[in-house]
Amino acid sequence: MMIMPSDREYKATKQIMLRKAIMNPDFVELANFIDQTFEVKTINILYDTIDKEKRPRLNICFEFEHEKQSFNKNNGNFNFDSKKQKTIADKFRQTLIEQKIVKRKGFFDFFMKPKNEKYKTKNVWVYYSAFEPIARIEANENVPQDKVVQLKDELNNKDLWEISSCFSSITFFLYTEQQVKEYENNHTQKLWADRYFDLLEPYNEFGYFKRDKFNVYLDSKENFDTNYGSNWYYYYK
Repeated sequence: MMIMPSDREYKATKQIMLRKAIMNPDFVELANFIDQTFEVKTINILYDTIDKEKRPRLNICFEFEHEKQSFNKNNGNFNFDSKKQKTIADKFRQTLIEQKIVKRKGFFDFFMKPKNEKYKTKNVWVYYSAFEPIARIEANENVPQDKVVQLKDELNNKDLWEISSCFSSITFFLYTEQQVKEYENNHTQKLWADRYFDLLEPYNEFGYFKRDKFNVYLDSKENFDTNYGSNWYYYYK
């Protein structure tokens, strides 16, 4: 699955985004069908098998999260639209037959032992990924920690306890909840966001972070200690 920057699927898709690789030619026709039918832009399609290599699986990779969400029922987070899944699965088999990559099965073929074809096409599980959210995580993770520590020292603010990042978010921790209220949406928070963006920009290779929309979160050591037992694992869980 394409969830984190270390995932094989993300790395392969990134090479396509960088124009250093191309989508598997076997899937180009399917990608064109998906784009024309659902008004999206498919940047990669990845095939593998699950359930001890018995069930085929297709990962349809889009660039943006809203494209991925459009394939969920009522745009929910975890409920795939089964009609769209079936449409794509059926078209997957059809395009492979048209390209003579797999053979059209006759009536008696369904009672015979499956042949060793390049792709399995029965009972295909279709799911979706978005590239942008993972690229944002990668950019933020690539900011060197020593640069973050240096930034905290340079800001030299007695109310600032810690600067912490997780996934694509950045949180500036003050000491108390009262300080959070005082700093929220004021000039200092904007200054901190600008300074952190300067650290982030060299790693923002796809431009998904925009300076005019970039912000940092504020929280407090008081909240961290009281409600999360001073434990980063529980805080970011």
